Order: sequence, then C-alpha cells, then structure tokens
Amino acid sequence: MKMRTRLLIAFLFFSLLPIVFAGMLISMNRLFLLYQFDDFEPEVKSMVVQMMVSGLFMLLFISAALTMWVYRSVVRPISKLQEAVRKIRDGNLDFTMDVEDDDEIGQLCQDFEEMRMRLKANAEEKIQDDLESKELISNISHDLKTPITAIKGYVEGIMDGVASSPEKLDKYIRTIYNKANDMDRLIDELTFYSKIDTNKIPYTFSKINVGGYFRDCAEEVGLDMESRGIEFRYLNDVSDDVVVIADAEQMKRVINNIIGNSVKYMDKPRGLLNIHIKDVGDFVQVEIEDNGRGIASKDLPNIFDRFYRTDSSRNSSQGGSGIGLSIVRKIVEDHGGRIWATSKEGAGTKMHIVLRKYQEVLQHEQDTDH
Repeated sequence: MKMRTRLLIAFLFFSLLPIVFAGMLISMNRLFLLYQFDDFEPEVKSMVVQMMVSGLFMLLFISAALTMWVYRSVVRPISKLQEAVRKIRDGNLDFTMDVEDDDEIGQLCQDFEEMRMRLKANAEEKIQDDLESKELISNISHDLKTPITAIKGYVEGIMDGVASSPEKLDKYIRTIYNKANDMDRLIDELTFYSKIDTNKIPYTFSKINVGGYFRDCAEEVGLDMESRGIEFRYLNDVSDDVVVIADAEQMKRVINNIIGNSVKYMDKPRGLLNIHIKDVGDFVQVEIEDNGRGIASKDLPNIFDRFYRTDSSRNSSQGGSGIGLSIVRKIVEDHGGRIWATSKEGAGTKMHIVLRKYQEVLQHEQDTDH
C-alpha cells in the first residue's frame, strides 16, 4: 500500500474518531432522557455501561493499532535510514539496508541501498587503482634502473679503456643503444597507458595494404633483431590487394610491444623470431612466434590483464611494467580484432592477431544495388 494511502486512512480515522465518540455520547444522552435512564433495570444499566466502555476500549485499541501501523510504515524506516546515513558519514560502507515495504519510503530506502553499493564499489575501485598505481611506479622504477645501470657500466668501460678494440667498442655502443631504446619504449608505454586510462587514445584510421605495411615492419624488425643476434624470418601468404582499416602507428605499437616481450624473455643461445601473415577468409591473421622460455598454462589466460606479470619476482633482470600486453589488447580490440596467445614452457610463445579485411568490392556492389 502506498504511503499516501496509509496517511490518508490514518488522517480520516483520527479525524472521525472524536466525532464518532461524541455522537455515541449524544445518542446515549438522548436515549437516557427519552426513556428515563433511572427507571431502567440494573441489568440494563450495567449492559449499557459495558457497551460504552467496550466501545471506548475498542476505539482506543484501533487507535493504538493504527498508530503502530503508521509508526512501522514511517518512523521505523526513517530511523534505519538515519542510522545508515551515520554509518556512511563515518566511512562505514560494509552493511546492508534491508527493504521491507514497496511504498515510497521503501523505494527511498532501496535507492539509498543502491547508492551505498555504488559508493562501496567506487571506494574499492579507488583502492585497487591506488594499489595498481603504486605497483606501476615500483615496476617502472625497477625497469628504468636496469637499463640505466647497464648503460652506466658500458660507458664506464669505454671511459676506462676496456673496449680496447674497434669490435669491442662497437659492441658496447650497440648495447648502449639497445638499452636506450628499451628506456624510450618503456617511457612511451607509460605515456600511452595514461591515455588508455582516460580513453583518449589518438587513433587515425585509414586503409592499409597488408602486404606493404607488414613488409616495412619486417624490414625494421629485421635490422633490430640482427643487432641483437636473433634470427628473424618473415612470411606473407596474403595477396597484394588485401586491405584493412587500421591506425598504422598504433598497430606498429602492437607489433613492437609483442616483439619487445619476445626479446625480453628470450632464453636460448640462438634466438628465433617469426612473423607469419595468413589469409583466413574474411580476416587477416598475424602470428608472431618466438622460441623463448614460454608461458605456463596457468598464466596464459591472464597475460593480457593489466599489471599481470608471470614472473612476480622484482629481482628478475627482465622486469616488465605489466602494462605492455594490456595496451596491445586494447588497441587490437579498438580495431575490431581479437588477440590471443598459445605457448609451451621451454619451447616458446605464439601471438595470434586477427583483423577483418576491408571488403571494397562488396561495398561497391552494395552501393550499386541501392
């Protein structure tokens, strides 16, 4: 029953109660005057008095019951609401507000409970964000310190004349260059991550020829792998006219992040990296495979989660901020694609990226039909 109906009933009853009681007294008085009450038998007098007392007690009982009804409907829920407000004021969100009725106050209590649940969810999310931010700062600090320490060591070696031959000097310089690239990539990763968190990724989509684009990527990757002593192979099974809609710069970030992970966890004396472009009907599938240390099956479903690291030890020389693959998944999904990984411990990892082809011929036919 709605609260306004209950209040209306209570108002009418309390308004009519004095009138009814007064009417009963007036009627009894007239009856006594008309029939000369003093001449009545004692039994009749007693019965009349009992009826009046019973009527009075009945009215009092109904009034008390109606008062309790209104109290339970209004005062009690408001008291619960006040108690809940005090708990939230004191920072306590770990409680549940039970809603018993479906009237206006009950709906108010239900809305309040939903607000409490949202506040609690937001508070928990903020705590999680703070923990992730602290973890990110810790990871970034560690990962920046590692290449900086290596660069300082190689520079000191050059200054001290340890690199006595041109070949050794060239090796030192190449190593310094690679470490500087690692730092640059890490800083770029962190900057891009901040854009992901605010949904401000700058995409510039355009038609990209798959063969030409990945051939250029392969040439750049090949030079980098050669400087690192890793064997690189590139294979393209897609015809020259296949086109996808993508942001060239962001897709390059995807490739670089995946390859960076492959290089980071390469544990074989003879490293190997393969990029294979496949034609799978209406889609293009890009496979990036390495012969690194691989990923455990228990970790495989979580590697694209933010801040997830298969190696939780901060003493690992590889480090890893834990945001690289989450960035990769975000970019691929924003392109309407999918990404997943297959891996075997000790044998290596293969990343699979699927993008939809741009069907220019079908689009032209649809326009002609219209």
